[in-house]
Amino acid sequence: MNRSKRREIFERLRTANPHPRTELEYGNPFQLLVAVVLSAQATDVGVNKATRSLFRKVKTPAALLELGEQGLKQYIKTIGLFNTKASNLIKACALLEQRHGGVVPEDREALEALPGVGRKTANVILNTAFGQPTIAVDTHIFRVANRTGIATGKNVTEVETRLLRLVPEEFRKDAHHWLILLGRYTCLARKPRCTTCLIQDLCEYSHKSVDQEPPRKQYATAAIDERP
Repeated sequence: MNRSKRREIFERLRTANPHPRTELEYGNPFQLLVAVVLSAQATDVGVNKATRSLFRKVKTPAALLELGEQGLKQYIKTIGLFNTKASNLIKACALLEQRHGGVVPEDREALEALPGVGRKTANVILNTAFGQPTIAVDTHIFRVANRTGIATGKNVTEVETRLLRLVPEEFRKDAHHWLILLGRYTCLARKPRCTTCLIQDLCEYSHKSVDQEPPRKQYATAAIDERP
């Protein structure tokens, strides 16, 4: 894919959704950290249902430590792997209190030192909470980047590296949100909705179905999470 086509893709995504944001609900960086850790192998919809009650009570690492691991499990037991996630979150809160004064750090190395926080989670926190131009490559972004030709790679690290190099700087901060929404609601894994995709004429997917004119409408307005 050439530079001009890639720029046009992101210009269309920006026009359709000028101020993209995560679909996870949170009130501060710590709550975002909790939500992102819980979202691993779970839907944002499911996480939001669990955290609405939790976040009314818990807004800081100290508050979560006071609630305790067993207390936390009562709020998140509907989420997959909740036992492991509860254990990791309690350990992460202890480290946040001990090393960072109860504040979520704006540093990748410090974030990745927290239990349950890998590179993808750290990227989400750095981007969404602190406005850094990181790109967290999940299954949706990996699929979209490879399928469209925006940035191909054999693994998430390769795709992230190429996206950071190839996405024009002015779009980099929001690229994560645009691509994940495109993958979640339009460029689906089993049956991509090519005929309703606003970048269908720019996409290099060899098996796409096309219309004469690409739609010029909001591409991610669905009210439910349709991740496979």
